[in-house]
Amino acid sequence: MSNAAAARRWTPWHALGALALVAAAVYVTRGAWIDIAHIAFADEESSHIFLVPMVAAWIFWVRRTRLRHCLPTGQYVGPLLIAVGWLMHWYGYEHAVQTFWHGGAVLIAIGAALSVLGKHVLFRFLPAFVVLLFLVPVPGMIRQEISIPLQTASSAVTQVALEVFGVPVERTGNLLTINNFQVTVAEACNGMRMVFALWLVTYAFAFGMPLRNWVRVVVLVASPIAAIACNVARLIPTVLLYGYAPTATADTFHSVSGWLMLPLAFLVLLGILRVLRWALIPVTRFNLAYQ
Repeated sequence: MSNAAAARRWTPWHALGALALVAAAVYVTRGAWIDIAHIAFADEESSHIFLVPMVAAWIFWVRRTRLRHCLPTGQYVGPLLIAVGWLMHWYGYEHAVQTFWHGGAVLIAIGAALSVLGKHVLFRFLPAFVVLLFLVPVPGMIRQEISIPLQTASSAVTQVALEVFGVPVERTGNLLTINNFQVTVAEACNGMRMVFALWLVTYAFAFGMPLRNWVRVVVLVASPIAAIACNVARLIPTVLLYGYAPTATADTFHSVSGWLMLPLAFLVLLGILRVLRWALIPVTRFNLAYQ
């Protein structure tokens, strides 16, 4: 093997170098990272941040065979991302724009890794890098724009479903009244926490399975419908418990059922995939190395 060919092979030093640079990038911007961690721990509506590293790792793992088609070249993309990230980070700090401050720190860390790994890794593992942007906490204004319509739709569907089964329930906006007990949908089923967590599960499914691109688009576009369906599946028993069971029992179910919705959503997506296959609709790719 020639020296030029050997220089283009992956070695353990590439992994160590990437980890070292990422660690240095996180240390330099540690204020933003500490703030992100604080928000994730303190704000339940931002708890989906904990899922982001797992989704990125999952997508990278299922696509690991692509590394054979990558070369450690094109490292220039890393410094470019670091420069953009640093400008964002500086602007966010100087002008009190929290999203830029956080987002710049994330871009700097990604750029640090790509300064060693190169452009081939970026393009072949792009979904794994894109999902890392969800480490940035969502601003309150955007959260309300998403959560309020979701809560209204979920409460309306829940009312109809309960009445179909003969359960008397009244609704005023997001407020459901059952057995003289008032349940606010925002309290019984936290919309934003479910929306982004379920979207991450949908994203992991779409890019962790060897699906055709059109199927991925359909899955991602349908994710708000899946979020409402899972919210309603959780709301129906939750509202019933608040109306006819001790409050402590309802609170416990509310806390536990939130995370149970995530594996349920994944199973639903698998079921949809099986139905499409049963209908002989081509939904998967044959070359797994290029999923």
